[in-house]
Amino acid sequence: MPIFMPDIIFPNILSVSGHYLDKAGIEGLILDVDNTLRVYGQWEPFEGVREWTRSLEAEGMKIIIVSNNFPSRIGPFAAKMELDYIAMGLKPSPWGLLRACKKIGTRPKKTAIIGDQVFTDIIGGNLLGMHTILVSPLKNEDKFIYNIKRTLESGVYKKYNKRNGDNVL
Repeated sequence: MPIFMPDIIFPNILSVSGHYLDKAGIEGLILDVDNTLRVYGQWEPFEGVREWTRSLEAEGMKIIIVSNNFPSRIGPFAAKMELDYIAMGLKPSPWGLLRACKKIGTRPKKTAIIGDQVFTDIIGGNLLGMHTILVSPLKNEDKFIYNIKRTLESGVYKKYNKRNGDNVL
């Protein structure tokens, strides 16, 4: 499988069920923040996210946030979510993701990463053999670099849909 191809695509993080994760043999989750747990530029998680993480934790799932952003931006959000975190994760580099696995006590093969960006979250997870889950971004950013990334990512969605028969869940 190409390094940029996710294992599965969901419309949003709330669509990822505990049943799906259990069936995939996942013991731990690494979550991205912006456009995955909250709308980019906002400080609050989007509706239902706290309840989603709490229900998975109640089922025994170990969860941590990994972001490429600064601790001053991610720390307060992680506190609201009552989750541990790693800031300056340097995704797609594997170092922050490996630190996250160590912190929650899971092996990469038993860990899933959920994020909205192919070139950070998905590549980083695939480099370590993690289960990679791509979610559609909650809101498109207005910055030029993100427009380029999203245009390139559209090719991944097309290949995924061709491989899976237009079954973005």
